[in-house]
Amino acid sequence: MSIEDEYAYIVNERLSPVDFEAAGYPSLQAVYDAYISGVLDPATYKGQLYGLPLELTNWCIYLNKKVFKDVGLDPEKDYPKTWEEMVEVSEKIAVREGEILNRRGFDFRYPYHLVSTVPMVEQLGGKLISDDGKTAIVNDEAWLKFLKFMQEWGPSGKNLGSPTYTNARKLFNKDNNDMGMCLTGLYQQGRIKSDNPDFYNSGEWMVVPFPVFKNAVKDVPAAYYGHYYMVNGQKPKENQQMAWKFVAYMLSHPEEYLAKVNIVQPTVELMKSETYKSMPFSEVFTNDMAKGHIVYYGENSAQIQSHIVEAIQSVMLAGVSPEDALKTLRRKVQEVLDEG
Repeated sequence: MSIEDEYAYIVNERLSPVDFEAAGYPSLQAVYDAYISGVLDPATYKGQLYGLPLELTNWCIYLNKKVFKDVGLDPEKDYPKTWEEMVEVSEKIAVREGEILNRRGFDFRYPYHLVSTVPMVEQLGGKLISDDGKTAIVNDEAWLKFLKFMQEWGPSGKNLGSPTYTNARKLFNKDNNDMGMCLTGLYQQGRIKSDNPDFYNSGEWMVVPFPVFKNAVKDVPAAYYGHYYMVNGQKPKENQQMAWKFVAYMLSHPEEYLAKVNIVQPTVELMKSETYKSMPFSEVFTNDMAKGHIVYYGENSAQIQSHIVEAIQSVMLAGVSPEDALKTLRRKVQEVLDEG
């Protein structure tokens, strides 16, 4: 599970704090020093550290150059820098049979809105939760513009994509001329190489940064998130100690892990290594991550995300107005905050 799902186990005190000695560190501070800044913050609660990261991931845009060239676009110059350009490019790439999209220019990672679409709201000056953690849905204008964008993207608008279609990143690897772009992480490269080595070695794909609205007030890329090794606090102490020793072993070869499965274990040493720097388009992910922030996480973040899913699907698929969808979203997320 990713941290937005794991965090509930931390705050409900179901986990064992990291045993730094069993994990091979001389002190708890040495654990923090080994990782890049901020990456252990989501696993820290009331002064205790409860997890070590298996991976840290952020998402950028993968692009199939052949699809771009098929409609007369130069992928190096014409890739979308803004969400408005994403619409324009996707309209050029789209191939339809009636109302059915046989080729999409791009489509979203629909269940994962905390990572990928809440940052779009933040670009416009909105927030999911106020800084003091008490108020849901900040800046109605930003949220309404975002919901209207998603409404226009869907079947009742420009018909460029929908949560009812196959996940874009699953199609991208196949290189079947049915997907121009998708949103995913560095790990996708390992999957492309495994699924379709000819495409991987073709030079016909590239990675570009997360787009930004033309009138954005902030340059906010997709949020980054982590999957953390955690240990069951209900088990006997000796079992917990052995578990942390096992975790230490699993985290002891990050360069090999990166080279073989394209997963980033975010130690300072790895991020400075030639192994990481030589990964195709690693600089795109690094630059976006430097501008971004960790995904929203809280005791009830999974529940909040489900309400965002409902709001987006309601405007895209059910004919609900953005204004009504926003009212419902605010009420439901506020209830979650108040109950928490």
